[in-house]
Amino acid sequence: MERRETSSCKRAYELGERLNQMNQTKALVLAAARRQLETGGVREFSMESLAKASGVTRQTIHNLFGTRTGVLEALFDQIALAGGMEQMRDAMTASSPEAMLVGFIQVFSAFWAKDRMLLRRIHGIAAIDPEFGKAVHARNQRRQMAAARVMDRLDGRARGEERQARVACLVALSSFEFFDALAESSGSTESAEELLPWLIRKALLAG
Repeated sequence: MERRETSSCKRAYELGERLNQMNQTKALVLAAARRQLETGGVREFSMESLAKASGVTRQTIHNLFGTRTGVLEALFDQIALAGGMEQMRDAMTASSPEAMLVGFIQVFSAFWAKDRMLLRRIHGIAAIDPEFGKAVHARNQRRQMAAARVMDRLDGRARGEERQARVACLVALSSFEFFDALAESSGSTESAEELLPWLIRKALLAG
């Protein structure tokens, strides 16, 4: 019995060590991916370049992430977590429709402001690289579904073309492109964070 317990403890320890090593390797790859996006471009972002920059083999990256898209998805998840996107859960369960809208706006404003330059580069690459474009589009689809939930809660009477128009308005105004342009024209991300809630409320709650 004692030998079995010792063997089980050893296997659990070895598994924990492997998982820890795997997480460390993932972190190295994602850090290299972020650096390449911040300083390079789409040509520099490849499995080969990531392997060289992170000090691991291309096969290891393939085992951990599958494809370059897998690396992108993991990096996007990391950026979202660092940018406070987990707070969207609270926003979407707010006690009132207006609080839900305000929470939705605040979460995305803070997220866009957190890594604005990196997100600008990612969206720029997405415009010319299909793989990046697909990954960014998938994230935007999630925002569109959340926007639809907000608008349905805010005005459940809207139907058909009116509902589509109101959802489209919120999607456009909560996009990174709009936030980035607003920050550029207003002079700072802080100004954009202050202006955006006012603009959206003015557009959707007027009258």
